[in-house]
Amino acid sequence: MEYAIVDIETTGGNFRNGGITEIAVVIHDGESIVQEYQTLINPEQSIPAYITGLTGIDNEMVTDAPTFEEIADELIDLLEGRVFVAHSVNFDFGFIREFLSRVDYEFKPAKLCTVRLSRKAFPGQRSYSLGRICEQLDIPILARHRAMGDAQATAILFDKILKSHSDVISSSLKRNSGESFLPPNFSLTKFREIPKACGVYYMLNDKGKVIYVGKAINIQERFKGHFSGQSHPHLKQQLKAEVFDLKWQLTGTEFMALMLETLEIKRIWPKYNAALKLPRTLWGLFSYLDGNGYTRFQIGKISKALQPLETFFSSEEAKEYLKSGISAYELCPKLCGLRKVNCEVVQDTSCLGACSSSEKPKQYNARAQDFIQKIKESKGGLRIEFSGREEEEKAVCIFEGGMLTEYGFVKEDNEPLERVKPYPETSYLLKQFFHQIDPDQIQVIAPRKGSQTVLTFEF
Repeated sequence: MEYAIVDIETTGGNFRNGGITEIAVVIHDGESIVQEYQTLINPEQSIPAYITGLTGIDNEMVTDAPTFEEIADELIDLLEGRVFVAHSVNFDFGFIREFLSRVDYEFKPAKLCTVRLSRKAFPGQRSYSLGRICEQLDIPILARHRAMGDAQATAILFDKILKSHSDVISSSLKRNSGESFLPPNFSLTKFREIPKACGVYYMLNDKGKVIYVGKAINIQERFKGHFSGQSHPHLKQQLKAEVFDLKWQLTGTEFMALMLETLEIKRIWPKYNAALKLPRTLWGLFSYLDGNGYTRFQIGKISKALQPLETFFSSEEAKEYLKSGISAYELCPKLCGLRKVNCEVVQDTSCLGACSSSEKPKQYNARAQDFIQKIKESKGGLRIEFSGREEEEKAVCIFEGGMLTEYGFVKEDNEPLERVKPYPETSYLLKQFFHQIDPDQIQVIAPRKGSQTVLTFEF
C-alpha cells in the first residue's frame, strides 16, 4: 500500500470560494519516501495580504505559475490508487476534491488524518497542531507554512506512526472506509480487489489452504456479509480469525455459480462448509388411466412401490414442472390434479374439454403421451447454455440422468467441456432452476454412446 502525503497553501476561506496557491505531494511506499512533487499554482484570484504574511507567497510569485487545471493530470497520476494523508485531512482533501471535480474527475480515495493518528499513537500531548507535535517529537520543519516543508514534516510524522503503531493506521483505514468488519489479517487493498460480480470464492488460511467455499451474485458484498450482521456469530469469529486471503472464479450467472460451488465443495471439502444435504422427502410425477380411459397425472410423495415419471425435491417444483407441461401440450388442469372442478366452471378456455368428456380420450391421450415421451427423452441428456463471463463467451452444462456430467466456458460449439463426477446435489439445483430457464437455452441430446442428435425441447 502506498500513501500520498499532501499539503496545500490557499488564498484562505474554503474550497467553494478559495484558491490553491501551492501544493506538495510526498509519496511513501510503506517503508520510506520514494517521490516528491511540488509546484506553485496560479489561483486566478488575488492573494490577501495576511495570507502572504503567513506563507510568504504573493501575487507576483504565482503570476507565471500553472493553473490547477494545467497540473490536474499530473496530480491525478500522483494521487490515484494511493491513500490520501494530510494533517487535518479534511481541509486539504476538500480543496483537492473540489478542484478535481472541476476537471470532471471524481476523487474518492481512502483518507488518513495525522492529527487523529497522532492522538492515538502519542496520547497526552499538549497540542496536536503540526508545529507543536513536530516540536514535541523532534521532527524538523524546514519551511513552516510552505507546502513542501509541511508535507515533509507530515511524512516524517506519518512514518513514525506507521513503524511504531501500524495497528492505529490499519484500524483507522478500516473504520474510515466503513470496512471495520474486515478480518485482522485481510488487507483493505485486497478487499477492494474483490469483484462485484457473480462467481465462486475461496477463503484461504495463513498456509494457503481453502477453509470455505461460497457462491455469490456479488462476491465483494457476500464476503462482507460473512463478517457483518448478527447471524452465526460463532462462525463469523472463527472465519475472521483464520482468513488471510481470498481467491475467486467468475461464472457469469448464478446457475453456473451454484453448480461450480457444489463441485468445488465436493472436491475440496473445506472445514467450514456444512455438508451438502438433500431433502428427506422426494416428490414424483405419476400417470395412470382413469375409469373413463383418460390419461391422468398426479403429484405425490415417492414410495418404493411406485415409479415416477420424474422426481422432484418439493411439491412446488413438481407443480411448476407440470404447469409447463399443461401449457405446452394443452392438457386439462383437472385431469392433472391441479383443479378440483371442471374447467368450464371457472371458464378456463385453455382446456379442450376432456374433464367434461366433450373431448374424446383418444385425442386427449395423444397429447398426454407426447408429454410423457418428452419426459422420457429428457432422461437421455440435456445441454443447457447460459451467458458466459464475457460478451463472446457462453457457459455450457451437460446433464445426464438429471446430474451434471460436463461443463465449460466456450466460444465455439466444438470446444471440449470438462468431464466431472455426477453428484445428486446438481440434480436438485437443476430442478430448482429449471422453470426459470428459457426454452431456447435447452436442448435434449441423445445418449453419449450414440450420436448427439439434437431434439427440440418445447417447454
